[in-house]
Amino acid sequence: MGKFLAKVYIQLKESILDPQGQAVIHALHNLGHQEAEDVRIGKYIEVRLSAENKSAAEARVHEYCGGLLANPVIETYRFELTEA
Repeated sequence: MGKFLAKVYIQLKESILDPQGQAVIHALHNLGHQEAEDVRIGKYIEVRLSAENKSAAEARVHEYCGGLLANPVIETYRFELTEA
């Protein structure tokens, strides 16, 4: 059994309105940061897990993301997996 660390990045799909991102871009503009063009807010999650090998760990993380961590209807995810 190997130990792995998955760094999971979750964001709303481009077609989904991001009210938090809109609030942040509005605040940046009010502070004089007109060069800021767009803000999208996401989530970052770290998961430590044990698995037989890297391929098995990747499959598990896909299950975690598709079943709980991300809502596949409105969000996309990607992850980086390293040995821990």
